[in-house]
Amino acid sequence: MAAGVSERRTQIVEAARALIEHGGTSSLTMRALADRLGIRAPSLYKHFPDKLAVEAQVIAVAMEEVARSLESTSSLTELAAAYRAYALAHPHLYRLMNSGPLPRHLLPDGVEDRAALPLVRVVGGDEHRARAIWAFAHGMVILELEGRFPPGADLDRAWHTGLAAFDEPVQR
Repeated sequence: MAAGVSERRTQIVEAARALIEHGGTSSLTMRALADRLGIRAPSLYKHFPDKLAVEAQVIAVAMEEVARSLESTSSLTELAAAYRAYALAHPHLYRLMNSGPLPRHLLPDGVEDRAALPLVRVVGGDEHRARAIWAFAHGMVILELEGRFPPGADLDRAWHTGLAAFDEPVQR
């Protein structure tokens, strides 16, 4: 791929992310994206076949960021805190990454595994435990983002209590 094409794709993904971060996933339309870039909407289709392909690249960038933010953690508590911090700092992006079907067929090879690797590493390679912890963390984050906890709820304590449940031996 020529350097100019790659640069334009990067600009499109960055602009799409900015639209999502500012106004949520509904703010990303091909027309709004083209307007933000100062081009005509049909020009976008030279670089991406459709909006889903653009969203998939935004998801891939976000997964790489999440992976980088979690890589330096050495405990489940640190990892959960970093995961929560990322989600709360980027709520619209987090929703895009974690709501609805994941367009795996459009993601770069290995990006989903890379995003999961820090958690799998922290739990000693137990993928089932990692999935359960991720489900807990995702549920907590979504409920927090949606304002579903009662006013004054001690969410830090709820996180601590939930994570502590994963320290108990698993009954087989």
